[in-house]
Amino acid sequence: MLQELVGAIVALVCVALVYTGMAARVVKQYERGVLFRLGRVADEVRPPGLTLIIPFVDRLAKVNMQIVTLPIPAQEGITRDNVTVRVDAVVYFRVVDATSALVKVEDYKFAVSQMAQTSLRSIIGKSDLDDLLSNREQLNQGLELMIDSPAVGWGIQVDRVEIKDVSLPDTMKRSMARQAEADRERRARIINADAELQASKKLAEAAQQMSGTPAALQLRLLQTVMAVSAEKNSTLVLPIPVELLHFLERGNRPDTPPTEGTAHQTPEQPPKEITPEETTPNGDRTQAPDLNGAPGPEIGRHHLTPNPGGGSRSD
Repeated sequence: MLQELVGAIVALVCVALVYTGMAARVVKQYERGVLFRLGRVADEVRPPGLTLIIPFVDRLAKVNMQIVTLPIPAQEGITRDNVTVRVDAVVYFRVVDATSALVKVEDYKFAVSQMAQTSLRSIIGKSDLDDLLSNREQLNQGLELMIDSPAVGWGIQVDRVEIKDVSLPDTMKRSMARQAEADRERRARIINADAELQASKKLAEAAQQMSGTPAALQLRLLQTVMAVSAEKNSTLVLPIPVELLHFLERGNRPDTPPTEGTAHQTPEQPPKEITPEETTPNGDRTQAPDLNGAPGPEIGRHHLTPNPGGGSRSD
């Protein structure tokens, strides 16, 4: 009899241990337990620690309450200014309502991933390329708002959304590089022009100051010569004074033409020298050649013959 009682007690203890083992559940610190009793959700969410359920009646589902890092696959789209880009991002979210995360959505991680991809493509189509490259904080806020709006009803809170990388075509990268180079060259030219303007003003003030004291200009010239000779060069360059160049320019300047209303006077030509007539051996007379050297026209030949009447006549 005693042996039967001891055997019954041992059997009850074993059954109790087995029942306790089947009913005991351990919920970790970063988890929450949602109890389903006969398919219906219990009112209370089991906190972390040891909890007991009814075997074959209750089912305890554990939900991770940690922040989940979900990468968004790279999405290719066309921006508002017709540029093809590939953008990838990352979403940080966590579950704030374990019951809603299990009941209202089948797989909350997959749902958040699909919502993030759709929102990212929508953001690409609504933004310009410059906004994707330089104004990412505003785009991150807009993307976070678009993902967080439907996720609130699922018991999920989106903490942060970050755009990781924006991939551009090679042609667009070269175009942007040329644009940036042209912009830097433009700014360099503006800076140089501004420097030249300031230097010209200072030089004008220095020239005005030196114009009153010519000795200062001579001292400046000597300082320049000393600076050049200090380099131990074999050739010494001496600048030519500007006044000498003006003097040479005035010397090479042609005569001014006569003004209107003034009679144009030609230089007087010397009078032609009248030469005596030359006589040929036959008694002929010829006219002297003109100034150009050409022989003058023959005046004529006069033959003197005796006149029977006591005179002479000429043929």
